[in-house]
Amino acid sequence: MENKKRLPIGISDFKRIIEESYYYVDKTGLISNILKDGANVNLFARPRRFGKTLNMSMLRYFFDFENREENKKLFDNLNISESEYASEQGKYPVIFVSFKNIEENEWEDCYFEIRNLISNMYDEFNFIRENLDERKLYEFDNIWFKRDGADWKNSLKNLTKYLYDYYRKKKVVVLIDEYDTPIIQSYQAEYYKKAISFFKRFYGEALKDNEYLQFGIMTGILRIAKEGIFSGLNNLKVNTIFSEKYSEFFGLTENEVIRAVKYYELEYELEEVKKWYDGYQFGDSEIYNPWSIINFLSAGQLRPYWIGVSGNKLIDEMLDEGNKEIFDDLGKLFNKEKIYKEINDYSEFTFDMDDIWQLFLYAGYLTIGGEKVDNEYPIRIPNNEILEFFENRFIARFIRKTQKFTNIIKDLKKGKIEEFAKGLQDEILSSLSYFDTDKDEKYYKVFLIGIFIVLGNDYIRLSERESGYGRADLVLEPKNKGNPAYIFEFKVAGNEEEMENYAKEGFEQIKEKEYDIELKNRGVKEIIHIGLGFYRKKLRMKHEKISF
Repeated sequence: MENKKRLPIGISDFKRIIEESYYYVDKTGLISNILKDGANVNLFARPRRFGKTLNMSMLRYFFDFENREENKKLFDNLNISESEYASEQGKYPVIFVSFKNIEENEWEDCYFEIRNLISNMYDEFNFIRENLDERKLYEFDNIWFKRDGADWKNSLKNLTKYLYDYYRKKKVVVLIDEYDTPIIQSYQAEYYKKAISFFKRFYGEALKDNEYLQFGIMTGILRIAKEGIFSGLNNLKVNTIFSEKYSEFFGLTENEVIRAVKYYELEYELEEVKKWYDGYQFGDSEIYNPWSIINFLSAGQLRPYWIGVSGNKLIDEMLDEGNKEIFDDLGKLFNKEKIYKEINDYSEFTFDMDDIWQLFLYAGYLTIGGEKVDNEYPIRIPNNEILEFFENRFIARFIRKTQKFTNIIKDLKKGKIEEFAKGLQDEILSSLSYFDTDKDEKYYKVFLIGIFIVLGNDYIRLSERESGYGRADLVLEPKNKGNPAYIFEFKVAGNEEEMENYAKEGFEQIKEKEYDIELKNRGVKEIIHIGLGFYRKKLRMKHEKISF
């Protein structure tokens, strides 16, 4: 790949990318669309590392009145230069602020970092001080020098007024990147009310009925509930993963990926690239993960790149609180099935457990898998990268002793059922001990999913399929019909003395309801029936190997 353009890994400054001739996918059509729509305030909700900050940087350089002649050159030969809206270049003062790094564990630390950020924002415009009257200069310097008593909540709106006056009544463009990062963190760190109290005023005063505002643009992951932050902001236009407009401007379209793969002479990998990084449905557009694509183009290897850069703490916490039904649904997703959930296209995130699937969608871990059916959307894992994340994260989070767990499943795979049972008793349940003891149903659901993850390369999970006279808890069909199949039935006992009988009951249920009929019809030669009886952190097992 000699003499190819460098890839802008980790670079989100539009000017640097253009001036230093990095590879750039032209997204300047976003500018035309924003101006054509004329919304007073736009919010774009997309997953992390899907190009939000780079697009905001592009908007900043396009609209900014300062250095307008120099910045105009950045857009030569890009789509916007041929647009009727090219004349809007360099016409407005621009305020740009990004909250993407505000992730503190205490409100005092968060507030300290917010004040630093705002002070630096004022520092960028310190040249306007000479035009301020005595009172406004006092207000400006209070923020600039981070003095006690500074009006932080109104600081953004006040800066729009100062700039409006300085530039002789030119209205101001306000760009707020990753507006929700400190709010999401505040929920996790339990200072949500304090954060909301601040940001409700900070954003609201600047964006609602502000006579000095030309327009505002915000980016983030979620649409936080209006009563929490956007109360009264009726001029807000929200663009989410469900919105058809703007769907092609965040992430990469298939044609953009094809051009990039050809340019870097990796065409032979195209189908595999699609399996690994494609699969997102934003509005009516099929979208690839841009962070993963540029890292793949650089390294030339198909592996997970995006996972390490996306925050997982909130998802971990919600999974910890998840009920049996959530884990049932996760099992289906791991099996590359779709699940159906009622999700309002215009719903707002409230940090409630009912929002877990919305969180997965907006954060990029799941995607829409088709048209809405009876008010429910089909939801699926988008690609191999995310599937691998879920599997590894699940094992690490809920099973923990990964290698020991893997060894136990190897015993199962080899038909060493007694060794499997002993290892399960000694290791698996001890690693699940952090669960509350009143969540016994969750024990076996976690274990069930763990079995499938580890055996997934060699086995197909027959999920929720009726066979005989009902459904077994877990049926694993070998891809190689020379290997044994497994049928599991789990029973949770009311006390320790009942475990043996419950294991036997589960085992007998497999036989009585003929759960193995479908496997026999599919040509499997050996089937192992396994009944497991659980009580708290103990188990009993009854099993039988049947050959045909």
